[in-house]
Amino acid sequence: MIHTEITGMLVALPFGFDFCDNKASLFHQVNIFHKYKDENGCFKESLTNDVQGMLELYEATYMRVQGEVILDEAFVFTSSHLDKIAKDPLQRDSALSSLVQATLKLPLWKSAPRLECLCYIPFYQKYVSHNEYLLKLAKWWKGLDVPNKYFYARDRIVECYFWALGLYFEPQYATSRIFLTKLFGLSTVFDDTYDAYGVYEELELFTEAIQRWSITCLDMFPNYMKPIYQVLLDVFKEMEELLANDGKAHHPSYSRDSVIEMVTCYMTQEKWNKQGYIPTPEEHLPVALISVGANMTIVSSFVGMGDVVTDDSFKWILTKPHILHCLNVICRLLDDIISHK
Repeated sequence: MIHTEITGMLVALPFGFDFCDNKASLFHQVNIFHKYKDENGCFKESLTNDVQGMLELYEATYMRVQGEVILDEAFVFTSSHLDKIAKDPLQRDSALSSLVQATLKLPLWKSAPRLECLCYIPFYQKYVSHNEYLLKLAKWWKGLDVPNKYFYARDRIVECYFWALGLYFEPQYATSRIFLTKLFGLSTVFDDTYDAYGVYEELELFTEAIQRWSITCLDMFPNYMKPIYQVLLDVFKEMEELLANDGKAHHPSYSRDSVIEMVTCYMTQEKWNKQGYIPTPEEHLPVALISVGANMTIVSSFVGMGDVVTDDSFKWILTKPHILHCLNVICRLLDDIISHK
């Protein structure tokens, strides 16, 4: 694709600039655009077939300085052809045409990045494309049917995904992001079950089942709890299978233990509530710092990160270093402040 080549060239441009040489100039760098000219010295008409590439070349021309003739020519060439596309009545309502119109009106280099992101969202929504991981995640959550089966729980899978995205956005961590998002979604249902819906005796059985972590426990508790328990086991089994080829099938077990620890703390708090017992600060703090979920989040975020994370990484985080303790405290305080408000 032409636009892929252009993007690559634009990214490479700065690395050719010799800042140590007073005579250094970017003029010689623009010669890379000569490959898109024909024998008559004009830009090839075939470029007009790649509208995305034309847009990127058009944006690049706004970085030109006085004397860069080829970029002056590129500006005239791209702007004239893009203007035709923008005015074409047959394409005017298409996503790409809308993007062209917006770009001609206000190029990226003249706009505030955050505002530009907001403007581009509607364009991307129109594109006939999808992210396979997100599609599978959406179908998985829809299959759980949380609004109906767990009507008392918060239905916020999109928010959960953005939490995971905040930890790592890089493409190579897509599997880890989805795994963590699923845990966030399930943890939300667990938390709301303990806080707002479950009967004490049912919660005792559910906690025991989580601690035993076995499919044989399904018959221990009410029907409404069975699907969410089954899904939890399936999520970990799937992750173990995905990591088996890399010899890291045991890594999810570290996350599993953190989930068990968190749910056990849920039950401890529920027990105090039922008994009307007010714990001392020394009793409350260790439980509250785990039940907030930050510890589970960090441990689970390590799963699926490839060679970046080793067994030593998990052993280190399981020692609950000071930085993790501070994170737990901050998250606990923020959660309690929001709950109080």
